[in-house]
Formats: sequence, C-alpha cells, structure tokens
Amino acid sequence: MSERPHPTDRLTVQKFHSWYTAAWVLLGLIPSVIGVENDSGAPKWGALALLAVLASCYTAVRRFPDNPVLRPQAYLALLALGLGAMGGLPGGGAALFIVSLPQFWLFATAARSAIVLSGAAAAATVVGSTLRSGESLTGNVVFVFIGYAASVLTGLLIHRLVADGDARAGLLGAELESAQARLAEAHRQQGAADERERIAREIHDTLAQGFASIIVLAEAARSTVTSDPERTAQQLVSIEQTARENFAEARVLVGSAPESGLAPGSVAVTLRRTLDRFTQDTGLTVEAELPPDVACDQQTRIALLRCTQESLANVRKHARATTVGVVLTQYPHAIELEITDDGNGFVVEDSRGFGLDGMRKRLAELDGDLTVTSSLGDGTRILATIHTNGQP
Repeated sequence: MSERPHPTDRLTVQKFHSWYTAAWVLLGLIPSVIGVENDSGAPKWGALALLAVLASCYTAVRRFPDNPVLRPQAYLALLALGLGAMGGLPGGGAALFIVSLPQFWLFATAARSAIVLSGAAAAATVVGSTLRSGESLTGNVVFVFIGYAASVLTGLLIHRLVADGDARAGLLGAELESAQARLAEAHRQQGAADERERIAREIHDTLAQGFASIIVLAEAARSTVTSDPERTAQQLVSIEQTARENFAEARVLVGSAPESGLAPGSVAVTLRRTLDRFTQDTGLTVEAELPPDVACDQQTRIALLRCTQESLANVRKHARATTVGVVLTQYPHAIELEITDDGNGFVVEDSRGFGLDGMRKRLAELDGDLTVTSSLGDGTRILATIHTNGQP
C-alpha cells in the first residue's frame, strides 16, 4: 500500500519485506514445486511456468516498484489470476494462497484495494480448486475463506495502527516544530537582551562616565572662572578632551568606527594616562605601580581600563577619599589590578549599583573575577583578576 509506516520506520519495513520474501519462497513456492514433482505433462509444466512467472514478477516489483510496465497494482491483479490458476493445477491450492495474502496489503495503494484484490484472489482460488476437485465445498475452500477473513481483519488492524502512528508522528512533528520555533524565538530574545545589556554596560562605562566628568568639571570651572582663570582654563581643556573621547566611544558603539577608541600603547601607558587625567580633574593623590612590561591582548586591556574608570568614578562620586592606590601585577597565569582608596567605604552586600555588576560580567567574559572588600570608614579595595593561561 502507499499508506505505509512513517518514513522513520522504512528500515523496519524493508526488513519485514526480506523476511516475508524468504517465507513466501520456503512456504509457498517450494512446496508448490514439490507438489508437482511426481506429475507429468502439461499441468506440471504449466504449474512450474506459472510459479516462475509469479516469482519473477514479484522480484521485479520488489526491486523496481516504480516500473511503468509492471506496477504493484498490475502485479496484484496478475497474482490473483495466478493463484486461481494454481488452484486448478497440481501443487497449487489454499497453502499458496494463504502465504501470498500479505502481498495484497504490502503492495496495494489503499486498504480497499487490498480487500478487493485479495477477495478476487480468494474467489479465483476457490473456483480453481472446485474445478479441479469437482466438489463445491472442500477443506481447501474452507481454509481459503478463513484465511481471507483473517487477512482482512489483520490488515485493517495493522492499517489502523499505522494510521494512528502516522497521526501521532505528525502531531509530534508539529509539536517539535512549534518547540523549535519557540526555542529560536527565545534564543533571539535572549540574544537581543544580551546585546542590550552589553550596550548598556558600554554606555555606562564610557559615555555616562564621561558625561559625569564633564558635569563635575563644568561646575568646578564655573566656580573658579573669576577667582582662578588658570585653573578654569585647565578644566575647560579637560572638558574638551573628555568630550572628544566620548565622541570617539560613541562612534564605536554605533559601529561607525572599526575598533575601540582606545589610544595605542601598553596597558600600563593606558592606565597611567587615565590616572593622570583623574589627578588633574580631582586633585586627589594617586599612588600607582604600573610595570611597563605587563603584556595582554586588546580585550584584556579594555577590561582593565573599564574597571579602572569605574572604580575612579566611584571614588570621585562616593568615597570622599584623599588617596587612591593602583597596582598592576602580572603572574604566569593571570593579571591582577588592585585599586584601593582611603575613603568612607560602604557595605558591599547593600550595593545595588550597575557599575560593580557590569565589572563582574565584563571580567567573567574573559575568565576573570572581581573581589570587592569594603566597610564603613575603612576605605575600599577592588581586585580585578583575569586568567590568561600564560598567554600574553
């Protein structure tokens, strides 16, 4: 039939075909050949020729199911006639019919076709057996009717089970497609959320900090514009430089600049430039140990710079410190950046700021971690560690 098991079960169907072919040959063809062995004349050779034709046609249909000359439906019609003819020849009869019944369910295009064609084969077999024996009701005839009825019931049952299996497979396939679509949408939404978080972190660590510096410098410049013009001029220069850096970072964020706006140089030079600007803007004392031979890749360099900028911004806004210490150390398998201040400190567990979480996530992306130690009145220690596995 064309309504065969689901494609995932094709291998099982092929195995069944192979086992059935062996059974048909052993239990159908060979006993029929043996049955005419002791006969002679035209009936014997006619039976052998008919068996050979049926075997050849069966082989052709099995190997070439799309053959335009001998289609499965045509073969089943030929099989029905052949079984009827064998019923009237020596060696034929009910046994060959019973063994051949599964073919009608294997090759028919639908259950109705299988019932009609196997019924025709049963009728032809009964007619052939009756003509040969001269009796209308024999054991073979009863056996044919029972076999036909059993094949119809079994075939319909199997057909129903296969149809139910196909329906369940279709339902599961639809559910799987729906689940895959939901998963893809979830991945898309998660990717969008991750990208928004990344952009928010970049804006916080670059543009927001720069604008905060500009505001503080502008307020300071306004307060000294008449009393200390030289100081005001320095602050205006810092405002201009910070605004240019913000502009460069904004171009990176919107994709109009190919790489980070970070100025070239080693990580020590980059951090030193940031610390000098911080000292110039705030007047705080910065004690730094920045070995010039510390080597790292661009991502690590950016992460260390962002951690430094965030820590210095927190010192400026919250710490009320007088001195800041920065120590950069390279180990065989890690780089550490320690930033301390002597400010008023805070309770780490109560901190809900975006900055510390952003630092942690940025470092985690590089197989690093952040340790924050602080308490009220005792200052703050920030330790950023990035594991390098010995790779500069």
